[in-house]
Amino acid sequence: MSPSPSTPVTYRRVLFLAIPIILANLTQPLMSAVDTAVAGHLPGAHHLAGVALGSLLFNLLFWVFGFLRMGTTGVVAQYYGARAPESIVLTVGRGVLIAWAIGLSILILQRPLIEGGLALLGASQEAAEQAQFYAYGRVWSAPLTLTNYVILGWLLGCQRVRVALAIQILINLVNLAAVFAFVYGLDWGVAGIGRATAVADFTGALVGATLLWRSYALHIKAARWAQVLEPTALRRLIQINGHIFIRTACLLATMAWFTHLGAKQGDALLAANAILLNFLSFTSYGLDGFAHAAETLSGSAVGQRNRARLARVIHVCMVWGVIGSLLYVLVYALAGAELIRLLTDQAGIAALADTFLIWAVLAPLISMPAYLFDGVFIGATQTRPLMLIMVACSLVFLALSLCLLPWLGNHGLWMSFLIFNALRGVGLGLALRPTIYRNICSQGTT
Repeated sequence: MSPSPSTPVTYRRVLFLAIPIILANLTQPLMSAVDTAVAGHLPGAHHLAGVALGSLLFNLLFWVFGFLRMGTTGVVAQYYGARAPESIVLTVGRGVLIAWAIGLSILILQRPLIEGGLALLGASQEAAEQAQFYAYGRVWSAPLTLTNYVILGWLLGCQRVRVALAIQILINLVNLAAVFAFVYGLDWGVAGIGRATAVADFTGALVGATLLWRSYALHIKAARWAQVLEPTALRRLIQINGHIFIRTACLLATMAWFTHLGAKQGDALLAANAILLNFLSFTSYGLDGFAHAAETLSGSAVGQRNRARLARVIHVCMVWGVIGSLLYVLVYALAGAELIRLLTDQAGIAALADTFLIWAVLAPLISMPAYLFDGVFIGATQTRPLMLIMVACSLVFLALSLCLLPWLGNHGLWMSFLIFNALRGVGLGLALRPTIYRNICSQGTT
């Protein structure tokens, strides 16, 4: 049951929205962890290397299409705030249509995508062979995985975060059972690990579709293809998704460039940076909970045309974001060295990571506004400024990294990256009034 869109925006409500999202985020690496653990017990290092490569390939491939989740959440949240269930159904229908179009394209192009992608990632012949077994087993889940993005976007847009968490837990449990059944029961090896992930995604999509039907059966029956394919609405969703796609591609390119410049400094520095980037991943799992809460609540406020409610959403989420980021800063400052040694037992790499730990300590507080405002702009479906600011900040990072790396070494690289995130937050904060408030809420209640 969805909460009422008119429920007051309190600190308690934002926290109760954020916690299930944080827990759902934490389930994401569990599937990879299970796959890695099982592959790690198969004879020979090439099995583990193959699963690692195959998982990385699909993580990159599917992450690019993350707009299916984000774009759906923003539009659905606005219709949820406006109390328009028929429009929610049509939005989800359009999202699923796009998901299947992309998913089927991946299936048709699976051979060049898999073999070309693995060639770019680089691996030994044995590892690449195992990666192909994994990839050809998992690729059949592409339409279902992307459909799950849309379903998750719908649930978050309607503030049904506990249901979203339950589905993520179910997917992980099914994956766990299927991996053991396929690998140890049927002796399918690495191919079985890929197929298990596909079965888990199928289960998630089936449960999500059932929930959608039970929630909107009458509206789904009344919907017509002509409404789903209505040009203006479909064009709007494609445009929103396109902006988010470019924004995500820029973020991926930035991270790839960061890794590339780290690799140019040697394997030891590359490894040290990789360890510290894990700190950033831990940070994003937590702070993204408040960003997603801002996403759904701001979308609902925009759907109600309520400026005061939108301002309250931003204020409350920002307060929680500051508290959360300060907790991360405190933990990393006090226990960062110990955490590094949990991630590696190589003294030289750990010592190098210690040298640059200060940047991981500062990162949560500096990056938090960017995470939070991302959620606000996605919820308000103001994705064009989101895209433009990301493009501009990525270019600034490129220029800074080229200038500061020769001067300050790896410290210069980390400084460039934190400036990149800081500029994202500042840019989006400055864009709030001339975009969201003026263009969307100018006729709202005050």
